[in-house]
Amino acid sequence: MSAQESNTATEQKQEVAELATQVEEIVLDAEGKPLSKKALKKLEKEREKEQKRIEREAREAAERAAREASEVDCAKGSYGKAPINMSQVQSGTKWTELKDLSAELAGQTVHVQARVQGSRPTGNKMCFLVLREGSATAQGLLVVDNETISKQMVKFANSISSESLVSLVAKVVVPSEPVKSCTVGDVELHISKLFIISQVAVALPFSIDSASWSTLDYERDPTLNRVLLHTRLNNRVVDLRTTANNAIFKLQAAVSQLFREYLTSEKFTEIHTPKIISAASEGGANVFRVDYFKRNAYLAQSPQLFKQMCIAADFGKVYEIAPVFRAENSQTHRHLTEYVGLDLECAFREHYHEVMNMIGDMFIYIFKNLEKRWAFELATVRKQYPSEPILVGDKPLRLEFKDAIALLRKHGEEMEDFGDFTTRLEKTLGRLVREEYGTDFYMVDKFPLGVRPFYTMPDPENPMYSNSYDFFLRGEEIMSGAQRIHDAGMLRERIAACGVPVDDLIEYIKAFEYGCPPHAGGGVGLERVVMFYLGLDDIRYSSLFPRDPTRLEP
Repeated sequence: MSAQESNTATEQKQEVAELATQVEEIVLDAEGKPLSKKALKKLEKEREKEQKRIEREAREAAERAAREASEVDCAKGSYGKAPINMSQVQSGTKWTELKDLSAELAGQTVHVQARVQGSRPTGNKMCFLVLREGSATAQGLLVVDNETISKQMVKFANSISSESLVSLVAKVVVPSEPVKSCTVGDVELHISKLFIISQVAVALPFSIDSASWSTLDYERDPTLNRVLLHTRLNNRVVDLRTTANNAIFKLQAAVSQLFREYLTSEKFTEIHTPKIISAASEGGANVFRVDYFKRNAYLAQSPQLFKQMCIAADFGKVYEIAPVFRAENSQTHRHLTEYVGLDLECAFREHYHEVMNMIGDMFIYIFKNLEKRWAFELATVRKQYPSEPILVGDKPLRLEFKDAIALLRKHGEEMEDFGDFTTRLEKTLGRLVREEYGTDFYMVDKFPLGVRPFYTMPDPENPMYSNSYDFFLRGEEIMSGAQRIHDAGMLRERIAACGVPVDDLIEYIKAFEYGCPPHAGGGVGLERVVMFYLGLDDIRYSSLFPRDPTRLEP
């Protein structure tokens, strides 16, 4: 290529580059047309203004950072992230629980460990914290004073991620107005030391606030974020942190405690029976089969047979609190495949009503003590899940099955003489009993024999009925019980009549061949009692980690 041709090519490249630059600088309007000179000048001014704003903010941020760095942090050493607790020391510190805070402690310094449910800064010199421990919440406050609380400490407090666990030292102060947003309303904590024990470093599946809205909150503001049940259960660890859930399971524990208290006072013995058994304990098909060393075994549907064997062994009065397994493919609001059973069995002298009435008294003991001794937990649950306390007298109402049917028919409901209640009829009966007798708790006696298990004693006056009973709360069954057949010959007859394989019950029958006293008992579903007592609309709310036909995790 000659020098002239080379110069020509270079000039052409420069012209192309200049043209490309000019094209890039052409600014188009919304319609795709080049802007006018006037519009371009206006755009350039706006760009210059924006660039100056960015430079100014960067300069101010740098100056602020430099100023803060030069400021003496009077709170240095009083806040930060604590080292991992590896049980390095025992300081003997006396810790105060949030639920124990009150105006009586005003002026005192307390040591507290709690979660930070949320923070709210007011400028850069004040920060409010919502602290939570179990079912209790309290307000914490930090205010810059340039002596013990610095701006850096307030900034740190506001930066703590929600649900992080903190340790703090604070003075108990009575606020000018009650703190309505917390369960502890008569005092607040003026924090002087604040350390993170366990920091949340990931995004939460939902906020504790949104998981704590009540039905009334949703009615007042339909735009509130609603956390659905399956989302709660998929993230159960976070869900269980709400104050209502914490209280629900304290109340569940209380029902078990009161069950034990009452029966212990009645001279019952607590027993622990096998949950891996060789045959279906109720004689039905709704059992979970498991491999057991090259043969089949089953998860116990109830401790029924073992309870009765203990009565034959002269234990007299026994009870058990243990898991129960039911392989029922029931997708309802009140069925689980695994639940906690409160079971009891008791020998009697003359009539099974001795046991039935004792069970009724036991329930009244439980209900009345819940209201007296766990009032705080009940109030906490009812704040999120509003319900009225149950109506219950000093003695339970007793209706015979045929009387219950008559009451239903009187109000236009149809039901067979020897059938069983459907869920709808149970609820209707509960409403009618409340209206006519003023109670939410009652027992129905003398069920038809055909709807009860093979070990149920027939009614001596009418063999179509039986010496069996159910207890109901808010119109739904919470306990099923009966007098059991204690005669080996009669038991064989009933087993045959019900079509249950007798070979699977040889050891059970043998217990009655050795002689057994008359006895009766029943089984309570713990989750159902809690659910109906609190007026919850799904049993999964009262089951810690519920198991149903579709849920095996977490």
